[in-house]
Amino acid sequence: MEQSAEEFFHDFRQETLADAEAGSTYQLESFMDAVAKELIETGFVEGFELCNYRLPKGGMRVDGYWFNDEGALDIFVADFDCRRTLETLTQTEVTAAFKRVINFFEFSLGGSLGPDVTTPEYALMRQIADRRASLRKVNFYLVSERILSGRFQSLADNEVDGLEASYHIWDIARLQRQRSSRGHKEALDIDFVGLFGDGINCLPANLGSGAYQSFLIVMPALILARLYERYSARLLEQNVRTFLQARAQVNKGIRGTILNEPHMFFAYNNGVTATAQAVETRLKEGHLQIARITDLQIVNGGQTTASLFHTQRKDKADLSAIFVQMKLSVIDNEQSEMIVPRISEYANTQNRVNAADFFSNHPFHVRMADFSRRIWAPAPQGTQRDTKWFYERARGQYIDAQSKLTPGEQNRFKAEYPKPQMFTKTDLAKFENVFDDHPKWVNLGGQKNFAKYAQRIGKEWEKSSDGFNEFYYKRAIARAILFRATEKLVSAQPWYNGGYRANIVAYTLALLGQITGHRNGSLDFQKIWNAQNIDQTLTAVLEVISSAVNEDIVHPPQGISNISEWAKKDGCWTRLQGKITEVEELLSDEFWSSLVSEDDSKLEANLAKKVQKIDNGIEAQTRILSISASEWNKISKALSARNLLTPKEIGVLNIAMQIPQKIPTEKQCAVLLETIEKAKKEGLMVT
Repeated sequence: MEQSAEEFFHDFRQETLADAEAGSTYQLESFMDAVAKELIETGFVEGFELCNYRLPKGGMRVDGYWFNDEGALDIFVADFDCRRTLETLTQTEVTAAFKRVINFFEFSLGGSLGPDVTTPEYALMRQIADRRASLRKVNFYLVSERILSGRFQSLADNEVDGLEASYHIWDIARLQRQRSSRGHKEALDIDFVGLFGDGINCLPANLGSGAYQSFLIVMPALILARLYERYSARLLEQNVRTFLQARAQVNKGIRGTILNEPHMFFAYNNGVTATAQAVETRLKEGHLQIARITDLQIVNGGQTTASLFHTQRKDKADLSAIFVQMKLSVIDNEQSEMIVPRISEYANTQNRVNAADFFSNHPFHVRMADFSRRIWAPAPQGTQRDTKWFYERARGQYIDAQSKLTPGEQNRFKAEYPKPQMFTKTDLAKFENVFDDHPKWVNLGGQKNFAKYAQRIGKEWEKSSDGFNEFYYKRAIARAILFRATEKLVSAQPWYNGGYRANIVAYTLALLGQITGHRNGSLDFQKIWNAQNIDQTLTAVLEVISSAVNEDIVHPPQGISNISEWAKKDGCWTRLQGKITEVEELLSDEFWSSLVSEDDSKLEANLAKKVQKIDNGIEAQTRILSISASEWNKISKALSARNLLTPKEIGVLNIAMQIPQKIPTEKQCAVLLETIEKAKKEGLMVT
């Protein structure tokens, strides 16, 4: 049964309180972090940086921000007062809240910088003033723990200091709708007639009522660029967002065609492949038109779309003579997780979105999720109950897993998988990258950091998947424990002024990894896993390193006044690495003696690889034996008819067609798995 708004408010409030206590943060910070995660996961914003600042006398307030790559600023103001009951947010209060954040923005544009230069608000004011010339749009977000009044009138877009401005309200009801969408984001609803004055001409490309609806469209580039400008990352399917984050957004070839040969764009470009939940069509003057699309998602052609927008904006290119071919398939939510990855994989030919681009059902994520569902974590000292960590490979899985449980079953689920032990793909990327010498990536924000992690791990998986085993999983959890403990520790330090915690934590742990490696050692991650906590010796070391990191980053080189931006540069990490010897001298003998040797770490990792290789062989045989001999016969005939089988594959398939009388060996199973992938690429359905 669906929760009421009051029940959701109560649960969300308890989550906020628990997260604040676990992370030693203020409730407001925990609230903003929870909302920001929802917005980032669903593509409403690219990232979020906390910045709590209020000046009651000046009528100013800001609670967070993010500058995206499209020349837009997302700036947040909170309506949060630790309320115990669900209250109503009125139109007057909405207007007043937006007025306070607009005042802050306009004050910053004026360059009248008052706060202490080491504070986050100074960094934000400095960035707004410095980026004024490149800003094209500001998106104001009001996030509230209350429920918006039914009498509220929407706020129209306007201009603030000559910049296009839009207003977005996320109240408790909208958060509930987002959470209850069972892992799917709030769908885009694009009214082409309302936005552009007319529909888009199309040709139906499906036959019969049983087939998926499909359309072929010649899309004006002006409209595609306008859609990207309006909806940005929300227009791109999640994997394509990751793909673009990992590469330059403007393809030089596409840009050259736009500027020099616009009349040849249609001929040279592969076009766009897209999906939608629903499409409304109409007839106009004998032509079929698309009037409205629900949840338009580009699954291939994101680089084309982004390049059109950027070339128009930066180079003042004329897009009026450019058209883009679009293939649009209508697919419902229930089928999207299975079908969209295939569309994206098969449609990409120029810049293939492959394993390195990490769909949520990529085998790496499936394996990590499997480990998290079956490996029990030891009970921490002082407790009696073992628990598990919950890896959320697809958005909303943690909540979805509880949706059909009774209250008693939900309590047992939460006892087995405590909320603080839930982590997402972007969390995992953060925990891993800081220790693998990539702290700068972590400082670039969740999405960009995940994109880099996806590229790196995708390549490693293709080379050998055996390295991703129980040892890797337990080490990742140990790193998660260490990461979160460091967040809590930094917040409690007397020198911490409420800013740059994410930067301090990332560089602290990266420096810790460099220091241990400098002595040919490694942290004892198995010890952290066994204790599900860090000991006092390591805590003391983190206090020393984090203090040194803070002291360094708040004093950037001469000529650089923006600490937040300094923390994202290679020079910041290089300068910190130069302090390794200085910091080493401050660390205790107990710490050095607690390290394990690099040789022992490598030995343990190699043993885990061998075990995983055996497990992979068992899994492969189990998968192969689950397919009937008759189905193997169908696969063999279909691929033989297309001359796609090698002699080796033909021989192994002959064995598979005799299951269970004959059982393929481990190596033969590996060949058969590759044959299954070949069959899938030919459009054959394999159970």
